[in-house]
Amino acid sequence: MLAEPAPLTGEPASTLRREFPATLALAVPLAAANLLQMMVHAIDVIFVARLGDGALAAASLGVSIFGLLLWTGTGLVGAAAPFVAAELGRRKHAVREVRRTVRMALWLSLIVSALFMGVCAAGGPIMRATGQDPEITRHAASFLLILMWGMVPMIAASVLRIFVSALGRPTIATAITFLALFVNALGNWALVFGHLGMPKLGLHGSALSSVTTSTVMLLAYVVVIQSDRRLRRYHLFGNWWRSEWPRFRELLRIGLPIGLIILAEAGLFTGAAFLMGRIGEAQLAGHTIALQVAALAFHIPFGVAQAATIRVGLSYGARDHRGIALAGQASLILGIGFMVLTAATMWIFPRLVLSIYVDVDAARNAALVGYAMQFLVVAAAFQLFDGAQTVAAGVLRGLQDTRVPMIIAVCGYWLAGYGTAIYLGFWTPLAGVGIWIGLAVGLVVVAGLLLLRWRMRARLGLLPA
Repeated sequence: MLAEPAPLTGEPASTLRREFPATLALAVPLAAANLLQMMVHAIDVIFVARLGDGALAAASLGVSIFGLLLWTGTGLVGAAAPFVAAELGRRKHAVREVRRTVRMALWLSLIVSALFMGVCAAGGPIMRATGQDPEITRHAASFLLILMWGMVPMIAASVLRIFVSALGRPTIATAITFLALFVNALGNWALVFGHLGMPKLGLHGSALSSVTTSTVMLLAYVVVIQSDRRLRRYHLFGNWWRSEWPRFRELLRIGLPIGLIILAEAGLFTGAAFLMGRIGEAQLAGHTIALQVAALAFHIPFGVAQAATIRVGLSYGARDHRGIALAGQASLILGIGFMVLTAATMWIFPRLVLSIYVDVDAARNAALVGYAMQFLVVAAAFQLFDGAQTVAAGVLRGLQDTRVPMIIAVCGYWLAGYGTAIYLGFWTPLAGVGIWIGLAVGLVVVAGLLLLRWRMRARLGLLPA
C-alpha cells in the first residue's frame, strides 16, 4: 500500500504563525471558488432581473426551494471532508480509506439528489400552500421543473471538490468554477434572450443554462481527477458498485446533522423570502438583491470554514490537541476579520454594492433599490456574527462534532430568528426590515453558542484521546 504524503502543508503547524499561511493556502482558493460559484448564480439573477420584477420574483421563489435542498444535500455529503482529513492525518491505509469514503459519499449524493428532485417536482403546491401570488407561483413552478435536473451533478461535484481540496489541489476547484462562470454567462445570454441561433426561452432559458453548467462542472472534475497523477492513484471510479455500508452509515451519522444545520440556516433565509412575498413583490425583489449581496460576502468565511474543517481534521486524525487549537484560532481570526471589511463596505457604499446586480439609477428599479438599501443596513450589522457562526461550525465539524451544533442551529435560527422575523414583520410597522432583524437575531444566537462550545471543547470531551 502506498503511503500518502500529508496534504497541502505537511504536518499540522506547531505555532500560530505557521498555521496562518497553512490555513490561507487552503482557504484562499476555496474562498475564490465559493465566490466564483456565487457569481455563477449571480449571473442568473442579473439576466433574469432584466426580464422584470415578476420574473425575478418567480426565479427567487424557485431558487429558494432548489437552493435550500441543494445546500442541505451538499451538507449531507460534506461529512466526507472531516473523514478524509482525519484519514490523511492518521496516514495509515490512507489511499484505501479515502477511496471508500469518497465512493460512499458519491452513492449518498445520488440517493439524496433523487429524493430532493421529487420535492422540487412538488414545488408548485408548496408555493401555493404558503400563499404566494398565483401567477408568480405558476412561473416559479415551471422554472423549478427544469432547474431540478441540476441537482445530481451539483451535489456529486461537491463530493469531488472535497476530495481534490483535501489532497492539496484546491486550485482545481477554483479553475473549474471559473469555467462554470463562463459557461453559465454564455448559456444565459444565448438561452434567455435567444442569441447564437438559440430559441428565446426567457426564465426557462436561465434554468436550462444552470443545468448545463452543473453538468459541465461534474465532467470537468472527473477529467481532472483522471488526468492528475496524484489524484488518479486513488482510483475513485473503480469498483464504484462495491458497497461499504459501515462507512455509509458513518457518513450519515455525521452528515445528517450537517445537512440539518444547513437546512436550518438556509431555511431561515428561504422562509424570509416567503414572508417577504406575502408583504409585496417589490419588497421580495429588494430582499432577493440584498440577500445576494450578503451571500456574496458570506462565501469568503465559508471558504475559511471549509479550510478549517480540513485543517482541524488533519490534527484530529493525528491526535494533536495543540494543532487543533491553532487551526481553529487561525480560522476564526481570518473569517471574522474579513467580515469586518464587508460590513464596512455595505455600510459606506450601499448603492455601489447594489449596482453589481441592478441599475440603481433606473426609475423602474426605484422601489426595489429603496427596499434593498434598508435591508443592507441590517445585513452590515450582522456580518461579524455570520462569519463567526460559519467558521465555528467548520472547526467543530473538523472534530466530527455535529449533533449538538445541529440542535443549536435549529433552535437559534427557527425559535429565536424566525420567531422574531414573524413578529417584527407582521405585528410591527417594521415590515421587511423587521424580517431582516429576525435574521440577525438568529445569527447572533447561533454564533454565540457555537463559539462557546468550541471554547469548551476539552471539557466537553470533543478532543481525541
